[in-house]
Amino acid sequence: QGPDAMNQYFLHMTASQQVGALFILVFGVLLIASITVFSLSIREFSEGDPVGEARQKALKEYNSVLNASWVMMVVFWVAWAAGDTVATVLFGLVAFFALREFITLSPTRRGDHRSLVLAFFVVLPVQFALVAWRQFDLFTVFIPVYVFLLIPVVSALADDPHRFLERNAKLQWGIMVCVYGISHVPALLLLEFPQREAFAGRSAFLVFFLVLSVQICMVVQHFAAIQLKAAPTAPNISKSFSWRAWLSGVLASGILGGLFAGITPFAPGQAMAMALIACAAGSLGHLVMKALKRDRGVTNWGSEGKSVTGAGGLLDRVDALCFAAPVFFHSVRWYFGL
Repeated sequence: QGPDAMNQYFLHMTASQQVGALFILVFGVLLIASITVFSLSIREFSEGDPVGEARQKALKEYNSVLNASWVMMVVFWVAWAAGDTVATVLFGLVAFFALREFITLSPTRRGDHRSLVLAFFVVLPVQFALVAWRQFDLFTVFIPVYVFLLIPVVSALADDPHRFLERNAKLQWGIMVCVYGISHVPALLLLEFPQREAFAGRSAFLVFFLVLSVQICMVVQHFAAIQLKAAPTAPNISKSFSWRAWLSGVLASGILGGLFAGITPFAPGQAMAMALIACAAGSLGHLVMKALKRDRGVTNWGSEGKSVTGAGGLLDRVDALCFAAPVFFHSVRWYFGL
């Protein structure tokens, strides 16, 4: 009777009250987890003790995952509380700093100046303006088609052929991940489901569902890699990625997605499938971004006091989402015919 009463109470809330209650619950869980990790980290251990040092290292990794979760949840809470327009602007700023972080670690030449100006001050604002105007068909192809053809033309007009292909590929890749990927998050807030009238005003739940699916997958995969101690699949890129750990994260995300179907326009089976899609795209995208970091010779995009943007490793916190958001968005649009 207790759970039924709670469900009835939740269902009788307004859309804003339901989203607010959900954020309170999530922030409460994150707070408890953070306090627990902090309490364990301040325990004394003997210097040179391998067990103690291993524990401290593990706690440091757990804390890093929690910090990423805090950042993402705070950003989404501010976006939801501020409204659709401000949310789109906010994610536009996130994309700006993420792209700046990416480009700073990718060597450029004087001949790239026009292309960079175009990327930051034309492509990025136009992409997010298309989101704000709900021009989903155009915003879907604007970067992959028009911008990908335009950037090399602008670079060629700069009359600098040195490593032309490599320089343009880096810029196009940065735009695709940082701008195109992130722009799909506010787009989710603006999706409407005419055939699901009960879901009206609750698009924030869809964003929450996406973030929760990706984060749970990443956290479980991280913990599973430590516990299973399986041989890494790509040791030169990630010491912690193995198919066993990855499958653990994907399964956990899928099960949780099915349990949270009630806050989405999906049936339980559909919610599980969507969570699996988001989780797989996000976790494998995170692996790709690790490969890019290894190529650049850095551990984190803004690590060890060498923050390249002032945003302190922002791309490390949203890289999985950059891959998961567009795949999830287009899967939802395709399935519901939106």
